[in-house]
Amino acid sequence: MGEQKSDGLQRHFGLLQATALNVTMIVGAGVFAVIPGMLGELPGIYALLGWLAAGALILVDGMIWSELGASLPGSGGSYLYLLEGYGRDRWGRLMAFLFIWQFLISGPLEIASGLIAMGQFSNALSPRFETFNEKWTERLALGTLNEEEKELAIAIGPSRIAAALVGVLIVVLLYRRITSLGKLTVTFWAGVLLAIGWIIVEGGLQFDATRAFEIPVTDTQTPLKWARRLGATMILAMYSYLGYYHVCYIGDEVRDPGRTIPRAILLSTILVCVLFAGLHLAMLGTVPWQEVLQAKDTINLPAEFMRRIHGDGAATLITVLLIWSCFGSVFAGMLGYSRIPYGAARYGHFFSALGKVHPVHRIPHVALFLVGGLTLFWSFFDLESVINALITTRILEQFVGQIIAVILLRHRQPDRPRPYRMWLYPLPCGLALAGWLFLYVAAGWLYVALGIVTLSAGLVAFFLWARWTHGWPFATGTPSGG
Repeated sequence: MGEQKSDGLQRHFGLLQATALNVTMIVGAGVFAVIPGMLGELPGIYALLGWLAAGALILVDGMIWSELGASLPGSGGSYLYLLEGYGRDRWGRLMAFLFIWQFLISGPLEIASGLIAMGQFSNALSPRFETFNEKWTERLALGTLNEEEKELAIAIGPSRIAAALVGVLIVVLLYRRITSLGKLTVTFWAGVLLAIGWIIVEGGLQFDATRAFEIPVTDTQTPLKWARRLGATMILAMYSYLGYYHVCYIGDEVRDPGRTIPRAILLSTILVCVLFAGLHLAMLGTVPWQEVLQAKDTINLPAEFMRRIHGDGAATLITVLLIWSCFGSVFAGMLGYSRIPYGAARYGHFFSALGKVHPVHRIPHVALFLVGGLTLFWSFFDLESVINALITTRILEQFVGQIIAVILLRHRQPDRPRPYRMWLYPLPCGLALAGWLFLYVAAGWLYVALGIVTLSAGLVAFFLWARWTHGWPFATGTPSGG
């Protein structure tokens, strides 16, 4: 039986479960869906640079998460780090609020992308189902997002409805004690690794080095254009890597967090960097990148990979494993993200109802229902461009904010116990800052503009909320939570 905290949560996640949670959150729809898009930016072997550069960024950024998670182990992760780093009675309230503001949109969208991908992958299960799904799917365009006429749309059809019902099932599975959740997480992890392992083994047996490492003939590109394309490729890779820090969101439920959290982050980042690069080479050593590039908007690359080796049966089986992988990613995401509004409410900076713990199951059930409901809502949207914009917004409000927070904490609280201290400080902070700002600029003016609008709206919302609750900077006494 796990250690129990006074507020009712149990410390049941050890190193195995914590690493499994991170990896399961990382390996969802992303790694199987982004390779065609990466090839569209950097063709051939050059696309591998996206995985390697983004992998280097998460390794240095993981040191920042590790130090914060080890010294401030609590539910909510970034919320707690920003609140404490910037001062919990002043600027920390603003930074923490802005994080929650963007999270309530970007977090459920990130989870919902797994449900959306699950519906898309299901088309490869059967040609008859694909025909049926396309016939009965209605798409409502709400408008265009940019000059390339990418649409903001809602899609309602058999696969989308089925994926939403899977989301409901996941909420039901999470509505139980944390002791069983750890076991479920390891089970999903095994399915995820089976899918990747099968592809890597088959790819190794069929590997054609000439095909995989073929250097494409490209037009002469200026260094600026190469940098922009590398940045676009890294953004796709980073979307797949998101989750390497996920254990930080459930710090109250981790055993020996000062040691477990840093080790889980380090193991997770190294493992997925190796696996994703291997997965990329395995599939492109069998399916020529030129064919992937020609059909990048429609191809299910893992299914096509297996079809060429073992036929339609193998393509169906790998599709089932992909759906299982998406299921595990949504499960892990909803588990961790439900702790964020809970942590905010527990510290008195968000609606108090979200800080409640179920008297029997000992889980933050109200926060779970909030995140689950928002996820189901977004699962009917087709928002690739908007999701990219929200990830860009997250760069400023979360990742860059935390880099500054860890520096402020070292300066303001030098005596705070730090079971883990990042190596070569402050070099990792500088490298991570440069990496995140590079991605921010590489996203393009549209996404930067949308991110600024979202941030500005959050600032307005914060000051209205602070005024209503008599909190900082309108406080007349002790800050109030609202």
